[in-house]
Amino acid sequence: MNIKPVELEYEEIGQGMPMLLVHGFPLDRTIWNPVAQDLKDEARLIMPDLRGYGASPDANEIHSMRLLAEDLLALIDRLKLEKVTLVGHSMAGYAALAFAHAYPNRLAGLGLVATQADPDTPERRQARLLTARETKRRGVKYIADGMPSKLTHDPEIQKQLHEVIMKCRTAVLVNSLKGMAERSDANPWLEMISVPTVVIAGARDQLIPVERSQTMAQMLSKGWLVEIPEAGHMPMLETPQLVVDALRQLICHVGKHI
Repeated sequence: MNIKPVELEYEEIGQGMPMLLVHGFPLDRTIWNPVAQDLKDEARLIMPDLRGYGASPDANEIHSMRLLAEDLLALIDRLKLEKVTLVGHSMAGYAALAFAHAYPNRLAGLGLVATQADPDTPERRQARLLTARETKRRGVKYIADGMPSKLTHDPEIQKQLHEVIMKCRTAVLVNSLKGMAERSDANPWLEMISVPTVVIAGARDQLIPVERSQTMAQMLSKGWLVEIPEAGHMPMLETPQLVVDALRQLICHVGKHI
């Protein structure tokens, strides 16, 4: 497998157990700021920009979930960390599951936020590839105008997300959409994940039905579900305190597990 990681830009805050907080599509590391401020006394929080997003470089190739996982591994190696707790939101949740499958010995804990183990259905895959084609034709504004209302019901957060998405580059969005469309089914290896894993789901998530999160939590050997009634697809911005509480649980479980 010929995979060349890129050197991810990241921000670091706090001290203690290393925890990576990784953003989803089509965002950047700033979505974690409200959570990081409240967790900085309990963990060493590392917030990278995925390839092509924020300040990170891109190599203009399809963003397969394994490729994103390799980028995260390269960052962990660069920081000389043996094991980390990896928290992935949405697309980064897919990458976190790929990481858990490829490098289980580098994980101390796992957080899966507004994400799923299921691959795209054939219909969803076609829809995603159509979105990629339209994005290539119409540019970043196509995603920035259409996506925030699917991510959250909160108008203020929608405005904030619009600004973040408008900073993206068209080619990066296209490569991410293609990568998500091609991702593998992670269900077969869920039960092999042996570290404490919290699944955080918003009951008002318009993109991923909460039932999928419930099923995923049940299939994980050391998994549990935190369902947030008020949250949609962006619980770290919609209900940051409840996400902080859930990640504190994870830190506690990882501490006992080590």
